[in-house]
Parts: sequence; structure tokens; C-alpha cells
Amino acid sequence: MLKGISSLLSPALLAVLSEMGHGDEIVLADANFPSSSIAEGGRLIRADGIPMADLLSAILPLFPLDQYDSENFILMEVVPNDPCVPTIWDEFRTILQRHEPDVIPSMLERQAYYKRAKKAFAVVATGERAQYANIILKKGVVYPHETPN
Repeated sequence: MLKGISSLLSPALLAVLSEMGHGDEIVLADANFPSSSIAEGGRLIRADGIPMADLLSAILPLFPLDQYDSENFILMEVVPNDPCVPTIWDEFRTILQRHEPDVIPSMLERQAYYKRAKKAFAVVATGERAQYANIILKKGVVYPHETPN
């Protein structure tokens, strides 16, 4: 256990977040996302049973989003003709507003999303059951004036 670090962040996930550099991307994947095949034997981290909003709330205080790229918080678009209305996106926007108020989520078509996700530094497979609850985060930099908690 560490003070000031959410217990939802496993040692493996903390290591990956720390190892990532500027411009690297991480996928936070819902339970329906093809996490194992997208990770293709690369870095797949299990976070089963953790709701996506809780995981996002634990990650964002530690993880700077890339301020030089408007595609730093990417959601998967709803597939045409799918009647799903992803209400979880409202939760994501609330969490994002709290930690990165200048960031506006980007949208990416499903197949393009999968293609981009295959290039990610890591994929975190959660047990989130809400549809379209997938997020790609692009890492920014920690500036010298920012002090660690």
C-alpha cells in the first residue's frame, strides 16, 4: 500500500503509467473490448471488477494528458444504427473536468479505434459493462514546476 495512491491502481498498472513517455497511449477498455487480441501479446493489464469511472478517477491525478495534441482523450464512436446512448460518457466528462478542465474528448470510428489501440503502450482490461466505455489516453509531460504529491 502507498499513501496518496488509489488502491485501485495495481503495481503492474502503476509501473506502466510510470514507464510511459510523452506521446505514449494507454487504452482503458470495457468488458466487451477485445483486449487480449488488441494487446497482441504485449502489455495487457487486468483490472477486472473495477468500474471505468473509478479507474479513470484514480489515474488522472497521476497522469498528465498531452497538451499539444487535441486527441489526448479518445472515445469510440457509437456504431451507426446502434440505439445505445452511452450515458457513462457524462461520468467521464465530469471526471475529466475535475482533473483536465481544458480537455475535450475526441471521437474515433470503431475500426479506426481498434487500429489505433493496437499501437498503444498498454491495454487495461476492466470489468466495466457499460457499452462504449473505452478510452485512449495520450500521455503528456510533467513540468519542472509541478511537485509530486
